Amino acid sequence: MICRIFDDFGTPPSNSEKLITVEIDGKEVSVPEKTSVLRAAKMAGIDIPKLCSTDTLKPVGSCRLCIVEIEGKKGYPTACTTPVEEGMKVKTNSEKIQKLRRGILELYISDHALRCGICPANGSCELQRALSLVGVREFKYKKGLNHCDLPVDNSNPYFVFDPSKCIMCYRCVEACNEIQGTYALAVEGRGFNSKIKPGIDGLFINSECVSCGACVINCPTGALVEKKVVEHGRGNRFVKTVCPYCGVGCSFYAEVSGNNVIRMIPDKKGKANQGHACIKGRFAWYYIYSKGRITKPMIRKGINEPWRECTWEEVINFVANKFKSIQEKYGRYSIGAVTSSRCTNEETYLLQKLVRTAFRNNNVDNCARVCHAPTGYGLKTAFGTSAGTNEFNSVLKSDVIMIIGANITEGHPVFGSLVKRRVRDGAKLIVIDPRKIEISDSPHVKADIHLQLRPGSNVPLLNAMAHVIISENLEDEEFIKSRCDLETYERWKEFILKEENSPEYVEKITGVLASQIKEAARLYAKAEKGSIYYGLGITEHTQGTTAVYALANLAMITGNVGREGTGVNPLRGQNNVQGSNDMGSFPHDLSGYRHVSDQATRKLFEEAWNVDIDPEPGLRIQDMLQLAIDGKFKGIYLHGFDLVQSLTDTNYVIEALKSMELVVVHDLFLNETAKYAHVFIPGCSFLEKEGTFTNAERRVQLLKKVIKPMCDKQEWEVFCEIARVMGYDISYQNSQEIMEEISKLTLTYNGITYEKLEKFGGIQWPCNENAPYGTPTLHKDGFLIGKGKFFITGYIPSKEKISSNYPLILTTGRNLFQYNVGTNTRRTFNINFYKEDILEINPMDAKAKNIKDGDYVRLKGENGSIVIKAKITERVSPGVVFSTFHFPETKTNVLTKNNFDWATLCPEYKFTAVDVEPIEKPISESEPELKESGENIIIDMANRIGLFFEFYEKEDSIKAIVDHFKKFWHPLLREKLKQFKDDKALLQIVKEAIEILDSN
Repeated sequence: MICRIFDDFGTPPSNSEKLITVEIDGKEVSVPEKTSVLRAAKMAGIDIPKLCSTDTLKPVGSCRLCIVEIEGKKGYPTACTTPVEEGMKVKTNSEKIQKLRRGILELYISDHALRCGICPANGSCELQRALSLVGVREFKYKKGLNHCDLPVDNSNPYFVFDPSKCIMCYRCVEACNEIQGTYALAVEGRGFNSKIKPGIDGLFINSECVSCGACVINCPTGALVEKKVVEHGRGNRFVKTVCPYCGVGCSFYAEVSGNNVIRMIPDKKGKANQGHACIKGRFAWYYIYSKGRITKPMIRKGINEPWRECTWEEVINFVANKFKSIQEKYGRYSIGAVTSSRCTNEETYLLQKLVRTAFRNNNVDNCARVCHAPTGYGLKTAFGTSAGTNEFNSVLKSDVIMIIGANITEGHPVFGSLVKRRVRDGAKLIVIDPRKIEISDSPHVKADIHLQLRPGSNVPLLNAMAHVIISENLEDEEFIKSRCDLETYERWKEFILKEENSPEYVEKITGVLASQIKEAARLYAKAEKGSIYYGLGITEHTQGTTAVYALANLAMITGNVGREGTGVNPLRGQNNVQGSNDMGSFPHDLSGYRHVSDQATRKLFEEAWNVDIDPEPGLRIQDMLQLAIDGKFKGIYLHGFDLVQSLTDTNYVIEALKSMELVVVHDLFLNETAKYAHVFIPGCSFLEKEGTFTNAERRVQLLKKVIKPMCDKQEWEVFCEIARVMGYDISYQNSQEIMEEISKLTLTYNGITYEKLEKFGGIQWPCNENAPYGTPTLHKDGFLIGKGKFFITGYIPSKEKISSNYPLILTTGRNLFQYNVGTNTRRTFNINFYKEDILEINPMDAKAKNIKDGDYVRLKGENGSIVIKAKITERVSPGVVFSTFHFPETKTNVLTKNNFDWATLCPEYKFTAVDVEPIEKPISESEPELKESGENIIIDMANRIGLFFEFYEKEDSIKAIVDHFKKFWHPLLREKLKQFKDDKALLQIVKEAIEILDSN
């Protein structure tokens, strides 16, 4: 069903600046050259009926319903495929035209199941609307052979396909091809026998469909429709918000009925996504209604004691007074907080303010530093700004696109679709990644060059590319002379031309042929507009900052900074990584990346906050954990960050948390960290809060409260109340007042207001008196620091080494269908698509270890071992294995170690020495990991069982339980499942599942 929030203009807009004047039904209108007649008519306020065309897709003219008469031209051309011409005179509604349209529509409805009253598309169906516009009330064709009884495809958990309502307009096919780039749909047969067919067997669930919803939102009838709409009907209001998942920052309208969310509709005017979405943003928001959602505060005396619900007043007083008593006993540096990259700017800003005022120290850190601190440090010192240089749409003007250390189609799917579109239109693509990811090699998009390097060798490879560019005189001398610091350039140039940086020398380190490195370097250097996009595969190494410097060096020597289609752009893993950086949630920085040691900066904040600020940087997360083990750090406030499942060396993290006297978890669910918490404070989902997110392109966007908070209190209110009990008064009436304070104290946000965000749909900082409407492209006329600086990027191998005991390199990453540690996505139907963590292993390594595809294996390293299912694939090279870390049962980060980036202490997730061996049965009674996480597994499965039970038949619910538990079934889980509490029908399902599992 098409979104009715904005009018559909029928065809995409023209980019021409030249205006053409035409006359439509006697009305003159001036429109850009190459605009379609259909769009021009709409701009003139004239509605031409249509079915096959929409303003998000190229017109095909298949339905012929938009036919018009044009003076001086024969026949009846389709308005969607006919561009305007100067002086053109068009008639859109003559009797002849209407008669022809009636005939077209009569043919359509002769083969259409006219059950409008019970159709979920009733009221928003374009066929229904066209019938009304043209005036068709009946059809003259006798009922004969038709498609009205075709079976419904109910296989996708999020939407249904009813082919009896399909009018073969091809919009779903074109949306899948043009917008998403998956090509999962095809037209099978000819003439009357033609039909839309997903995949080989005709079922969506077995096709290449990635459930982005592009086909659903573009369907003009009820053939493709969300199951939520089928079950609950359509909403009666729309509230604009922003996706809470990755750093793309897609804009949505939440369709709401009462206090219930029905669906999420991608915003066609969304500047980051332009009406597109991925499965997570489009559908995976159901977790907000999960039965495992905690909505009441809870306290317990010890981590082995049961939780007790309490009032808000009790929990606020307990937390505040306990923190005070800890400081009285151990000193004011004995407590701290960790803010969240998933929460709003206002919340993040306020928590770091709480630490610096009420806690009276700078012990505040953020999960953004755990993933992208090298970006902030590297780009700030090289360019002067700790952020990406260009907006996402800039990639559509790139001639050469370099993707390094980022699986964009799974980690940033909407941006991935944008890149695929640009590559199909002719841009060259360089992919640098240890794995064969979709963007590097798929049936529909293939990289021109894929440098499949060994994990940990980013720096030597990038140095070798620079070596080629300089030695072959491919650098942009004019840009270097005018825009760069020549002293640092000459010093770097001398270094980069050394033999150790040559492709031939680097070949043995990276595993990439020298000829391939040269080819990639030449391709990038010779591009008119070359852009770089990178992810955690760059930053999560011991040389993360060095690699960011290397990328900045490459961009500067080729002049690929400061223009559209160029730039160095980090792809942020979480929705507000950029914003949480901006808000000063680091121990050394206040908002706007100003160091706490700077007296003028401190004075500005001290006067605003009426408090003295400690001039010494505080503790980072790793410092807090180590000091906790040493007995010197005793209290921590964790806001929206699951330390146990997220950080490296899980057992070390657990030991540190057990050493503390007060661990406060502020979240939606009892996550892995909550097992070691003394207080649980319930939070709000993105649909229950107001504030702003800042995406990876520096775009600050406003999200509005869609439904009432289920926990009855906004998160920023909690921070204010704790501060007041601790003796420092923080008071705001709403989140807007917090942003007003942020704007006053943060130079790059000076011009940002809620009113302006509402008007423009998001603004890219810096936004101030020099740039009142934001800055899409940074460094156009110069770098913030004056001249761009070059840094020596010498290669220092990781301390982690492979050996005869641990001969394989483990690198970790994400899957499209799950997000980060899976706390939210595991509580949605995304579990259907990716049910457990998978270990990818090359066929050569699998054969050597006698591992078969689908076997459970033991993956072990120096820190411990885990059990995981193996998938044999050539996506990874021999000697490399890859795993996700979405499921708490797997505990992937038991293996990763506390090795860190030299400059920022960003952990090295991407390089761990391991070995793998097949096992007879996945988990035995003696496995301590299962006993520790058993309760959490049951809590997690309770949500999934409830989810399946809500929408599926009893047999399917039983099968879901059995499929999940069979890989580690034993008496411990049986006893815990028997404790499952819910309604009788659901309890019976659990009992029957237990019987099946026991019998197996």
